[in-house]
Amino acid sequence: MSLLANRTAVVTGGAQGIGFEIARQFVDAGARVVIGDLDLERATAAAEQLGGRDVARAVRCDVVRAEDWDVLLAEAVDGFGSLDVVVNNAGITRDATMRTMTEEDFDLVIGVHLKGTWQGTRKASAIMREAKSGAIVNLSSLSGKVGMIGQTNYSAAKAGIVGMTKAAAKEMAHHGVRVNAIQPGLIRSAMTEAMPQKAWDGKMAEIPMNRAGEVAEVASVALFLASDMSSYMTGTVLEVTGGRFM
Repeated sequence: MSLLANRTAVVTGGAQGIGFEIARQFVDAGARVVIGDLDLERATAAAEQLGGRDVARAVRCDVVRAEDWDVLLAEAVDGFGSLDVVVNNAGITRDATMRTMTEEDFDLVIGVHLKGTWQGTRKASAIMREAKSGAIVNLSSLSGKVGMIGQTNYSAAKAGIVGMTKAAAKEMAHHGVRVNAIQPGLIRSAMTEAMPQKAWDGKMAEIPMNRAGEVAEVASVALFLASDMSSYMTGTVLEVTGGRFM
């Protein structure tokens, strides 16, 4: 499959989990990939696993910092010759009820998710508009649609990403740059499988398809939005939830 042949993609938080699977599927589709991650050692190992410097490279990136984005995107442009796709996937959680959540943890989650996605979107857009083409994919969450107990910071950030995506899509459409978002639901991972059985069962009861999603099922939607298969789509939010909270 060559949906992304001769294209260069940047994926933040690409050293593991959903981000790594997105990077893997992009490489399989013919892309060259630059992984941006705070953990450079793990990101470098991920890039090697994907095929090494000819197809995948790693850059340490704190997504909140504009200067880190400059370095990350320069690796794509200077190292591989173009910037065609950016996936804003990097994220963290600091769950707690409002009563116990610290202001620091609120600011941290808002910063990484919301400001980080804003930095990536604006920095990538500035490059893509010159080429009059490009696709930006932002990772929101079902938590940004319905809100989750203990996640006022995370839910607010993920809801903000939806609004940001739509606003950026309107700004960039006439420049040939598409901006879309994905809202995953319960996705099977080391983190979700570590939750108490009662919590897992409660979430499963809300899913009409009666199963958790797999990281590959999120990555394939990212591939769709990154490719010309979605060439007439911008400002959209695609739910990957098994029907949960339709």
